[in-house]
Amino acid sequence: MFLAAEEATEAVAATASNFNTFDIFMLVFTLLIFLGFVRLLLARPRKNLFAIGFTFVSLATFLYVDYIMIFEVWMG
Repeated sequence: MFLAAEEATEAVAATASNFNTFDIFMLVFTLLIFLGFVRLLLARPRKNLFAIGFTFVSLATFLYVDYIMIFEVWMG
């Protein structure tokens, strides 16, 4: 009985996905931050250097988290 339960647990673990619904939000937010960063860089009359720096740090953080999410968690 215990052997059958252990095999069933292993089968469920083998089919379990590392993908989480929150991962989609992380990728979408990264894309939005990237679009905002490009928009800030292309501003013509005056560039807001504080906003560019803040957006760069945010984008770097989100890209790092996305890297960990994709290459360490999804591809295990």
